[in-house]
Amino acid sequence: MTRTPFVASDSGSVPVQAPAVIERPKILLIDDDQELCQLLRTRFASEGLDLKTVFLGKEGLRCALESSFALIVLDVMLPDMRGFEVLMELRKHTLTPIIMLTAQGDEVDRILGLELGADDYLPKPFSTRELLARMTAILRRSAWKVPFTAGKPPKFLSGDLEIDRALRIVLRNGEQIKLTSTEFDLTRSFCEAPGEVLTRELLVVKILERTFVPFDRSIDLHISNLRRKLGPRPDGYERIQSVRGIGYLYVWPA
Repeated sequence: MTRTPFVASDSGSVPVQAPAVIERPKILLIDDDQELCQLLRTRFASEGLDLKTVFLGKEGLRCALESSFALIVLDVMLPDMRGFEVLMELRKHTLTPIIMLTAQGDEVDRILGLELGADDYLPKPFSTRELLARMTAILRRSAWKVPFTAGKPPKFLSGDLEIDRALRIVLRNGEQIKLTSTEFDLTRSFCEAPGEVLTRELLVVKILERTFVPFDRSIDLHISNLRRKLGPRPDGYERIQSVRGIGYLYVWPA
């Protein structure tokens, strides 16, 4: 039996609260490169991350659905099934942030991964430092440390949408819309600034938390997916409008 420690005081014995145990973020890596997995496991441990590695897509899928992870890193090329197949199955059941590892320069794989619901991609070969930076950015956006922006109410309305900053969910007419972590952050940013033009550079830096590159179309793909999921406004007009050569604008709610 676990006993609560006590200390003496003038009014008698007072229970002392045990120090809180800080849980380390659990990361799942699905990649058949065992040497890479061992390298990342060692490096992540030094960064305070708990990394579980699996080498097959089916095993990774089962593990991801049976346990809770803060983030999943998924390779496109797996021996038993394509990473895209794993991604599609995962997106049927979970909104856990996913980073895809793709072949160097394979634009088709990167685009397909984003369209299927990946939050980010990283071409191989990559530096461990960059992977850690991207993971940290996603974990930060996923409110691992801070549930919602300090000083702001956890929930707010934008037309027929209800945005819950604390739970990181979006409701449309009372029904939850399944969004990835990146798509939620885009929705929140747009709905917090309706009628304002948000530049592509601002969105890349603020949402993806990386340096803006003019020919990187990943933010456009995320917004394309978001438009499809949010659907049109009640009056039939598009919610998110493109401002040619600049960025995007969320139409002021009716």
